[in-house]
Amino acid sequence: MCIIALAYKTPALGPLVLLANRDEYYRRPAAPLDYWQDAPQTLGGRDLQAGGSWLAIDTRGRLAAVTHIRDGRPQSPPARSRGELVQRFVTGDEDALSYAQWLREHRHEFGPFNLLFGSYNDLLHFSSRSGQLNRLNPGIHVLSNAEMDTPWFKSERLRGHLQTLRRPPAEAEVLPWLCDRTAAEVAELPNTGVGLALEKLLSPVFIVGRDYGTRASSLLTVTARGDVGFAEVSWDMSGRETGRRRYQFTVGIPRRSI
Repeated sequence: MCIIALAYKTPALGPLVLLANRDEYYRRPAAPLDYWQDAPQTLGGRDLQAGGSWLAIDTRGRLAAVTHIRDGRPQSPPARSRGELVQRFVTGDEDALSYAQWLREHRHEFGPFNLLFGSYNDLLHFSSRSGQLNRLNPGIHVLSNAEMDTPWFKSERLRGHLQTLRRPPAEAEVLPWLCDRTAAEVAELPNTGVGLALEKLLSPVFIVGRDYGTRASSLLTVTARGDVGFAEVSWDMSGRETGRRRYQFTVGIPRRSI
């Protein structure tokens, strides 16, 4: 994931409404939203190169999503894929605080990352840069390639949309927000050390580059009864839709294996 916006425990929208775009190199293979063969209670997209995920939830209500942290500094290739962080938590049994301790001990084995994780009604955020763990407060939050709630141009565009909602949204309502290709003006760009041209390319909610861009857009909602709705749209390198997936389940009701 490269941008996540969520309404968390808000009176109008319930326990969770999460919007996200996954940005990745087009050459990196991925499977779309589905239940996993090796973890049948887990629902999410899957990185076919390293086996991890960018956003996943299971029938127990365990949830995780990851973004990388962009700082422009040269780095040696990490030993482990960030997608493992999502896969390990959602399919595992560790409580969130125990997992946070594991993150502190192993964070340098991964590229810089933000991890949103926990249960849908008790979410935490861990930053590998600072090593800090914070429990999310109710409200609207945005997370891109900096710290939680850093007011980047694209993050604030999604925050503004979420603030207008008075009921949980339908997929058709939020998809235009996630497909927003509006770029920031120069004065609104962050300085993450990658150069002005790249900052501009990466500034929209929806990215279309030569070899890198938005690969999937997701809407995840959870109601007070624990009813989960998870929808994903996949995109090709030209920004054209290549498929849609939608799933529903209720937390606490295991999925029957087929």
